[in-house]
Amino acid sequence: QVQLVESGGGLVQAGGSLRLSCVASGHTFSSAAMAWFRQGPGKEREFVAGINWSGDNRNYAHSVKGRFTISRDNAKNTVYLQMNSLKPEDTAVYYCASRPSTLWASVPTDSGVYIYWGQGTQVTVSS
Repeated sequence: QVQLVESGGGLVQAGGSLRLSCVASGHTFSSAAMAWFRQGPGKEREFVAGINWSGDNRNYAHSVKGRFTISRDNAKNTVYLQMNSLKPEDTAVYYCASRPSTLWASVPTDSGVYIYWGQGTQVTVSS
């Protein structure tokens, strides 16, 4: 059974930082493309950041580029999202997503490409 478990969300003031973690189990993490999506109040789910299976290619939404960093540790089956300079508009539920057996150089941004999803972790940024 595949599981993705996110952690690290919380309440932070604007300008602050948080690091989200997502631990995967039940599939071969080292060959999976991984991504973070988010869904803010009254908004559709949107792509935030993604990383390919080897970790040598990353992709970011324009709105977070330069502030967020995605990384992975294949030995720990974990993907991270370091979020700096947080803004109130970053407030959302953040979801980890996985597409197993994806030995692509590129990083997909379409949510429909990802197979497994976590339950989400709430991030709230106060002004």
